[in-house]
Amino acid sequence: MNQPYDPEGWDHWSRTMSNNVKLLRKDATFVPEVRSPTVRRRELGALLRKLRTEKGLTVEQAAEQLMFSMSKLSRMETGHGAATARDIRDLCALYDVTDEAERERLTSLAREGKQSGWWQSYDLDFSTYVGLEAAVTELRYYQSTIVPGLLQTAEYARAMIEVSVPRLTPERMDELLQVKLTRQHVLSRDEPLRLWAVLDEAALHRVVGGSAVMAAQLDRLAQATGSPNVTIQVIPYSAGAHPAMDSTFNIMEFGSSVPSVVYVEGLVGWIYLDRSAEIARYQQVFEFLCSLALSPRESFELITEVGKEHGRP
Repeated sequence: MNQPYDPEGWDHWSRTMSNNVKLLRKDATFVPEVRSPTVRRRELGALLRKLRTEKGLTVEQAAEQLMFSMSKLSRMETGHGAATARDIRDLCALYDVTDEAERERLTSLAREGKQSGWWQSYDLDFSTYVGLEAAVTELRYYQSTIVPGLLQTAEYARAMIEVSVPRLTPERMDELLQVKLTRQHVLSRDEPLRLWAVLDEAALHRVVGGSAVMAAQLDRLAQATGSPNVTIQVIPYSAGAHPAMDSTFNIMEFGSSVPSVVYVEGLVGWIYLDRSAEIARYQQVFEFLCSLALSPRESFELITEVGKEHGRP
């Protein structure tokens, strides 16, 4: 680990990791589609909410005129519920959408929102996150204790899965490992996701899976610093206290009419925040963390140094 690796090294690693686990489902080898049904539903919901507010209607008023339940309309606007072609026709009539191109756009989004993503056959508790991640254009990621999932080696990821509570069956562990490795294709697809990861130094020192696994994982991080779409910064112990020490979060950007999302994860579950004030707060915190962290070059040097402690040359 003498110098940051080039993108060719990334491609080689991606192929190697994909081959390190026995694939139980043939479709898991395919790169996930960018047009995620999860994100299409959110895009449709944002447009429907905009049309309703422009008409000066509340959810209750619109639902009453459509003879919908309020919960049905609310779920469509938040992207948690699918819309039928008839729903779109009725909504367009209520909101006076007469432009054929706009009506077709809404209808197409509704149709795509009902398609199945590659991850949906795995019955994941975090399927919403995977669906969002599949279409993210930029991901700003803060982690205080572990390596980001998109940068984990197969061995490191398996070691994390093995300590799940309650304990999982070997078959379920294999499935979750498949999901983790398949998700990583977003970093090497034709239009790759841009990842900016800020890690606390603790993530480099916590030995997951043993010294050999950790050495390989830190080598993987060093390789990632050479990818043009990946930026890694490490907050050193010497930085002292900071506002995210007891948290981990992702800021997800979609580069379209889809609103940004902040994802917060913990033992209490998965939380998705999309209000402007909430997103602005997390963006401010992330920028502050970047200012505390080492530069990408200095971070690479620290990752290399810690890797040597685990026996990596």
